[in-house]
Amino acid sequence: METNNSMLQNEAKVKNWIIAISIIIPVAVAVLLFMPQKVDVGAEWVYFLPHLNAVINSAASLALILGLIFVKNKKYNYHGATMSVAFGLGAIFLVSYVIYHGAAESTSFGGEGTIRTVYYFLLITHIVLAAVALFPILFAYYYGYTNQRDKHRKVVKFAYPIWLYVSVTGVIVYLMISPYYTH
Repeated sequence: METNNSMLQNEAKVKNWIIAISIIIPVAVAVLLFMPQKVDVGAEWVYFLPHLNAVINSAASLALILGLIFVKNKKYNYHGATMSVAFGLGAIFLVSYVIYHGAAESTSFGGEGTIRTVYYFLLITHIVLAAVALFPILFAYYYGYTNQRDKHRKVVKFAYPIWLYVSVTGVIVYLMISPYYTH
């Protein structure tokens, strides 16, 4: 009985951490994006980060698609590995994104007409879903990692399409705005 109690307490702690992280990170990113003065990192290297982020998001998108293929083919070890790669790439992306937006001014989109509408639709849906994506992604990863398959499947129904959409639209938004970068 104590072991079961201990496991429930441990799971409650993990859930609390997931909830806290899912709130703190989007708030921190919003603060960095809208802070009046950027952090001076003393170097131009930060202007390479959007290009790196696009590569990271592309690789994460591929890992997510491979993860789906592997799970559909019941290759669960490969599925777990590719999802761990996607999760790790997401963490690296987040660090890089925070550094860039903490140090560099945002670039304005210069397109006009229909393409401008498409760009802002993709950007806004990308941002909104990215802000909420962490919550189901962290739960899906935790349940998968701890082999709680029923819970994992329930959360993945929401987490996976959101995560893939955010990852793919991140690349598309980058490709659309990259001609307007001044560095």
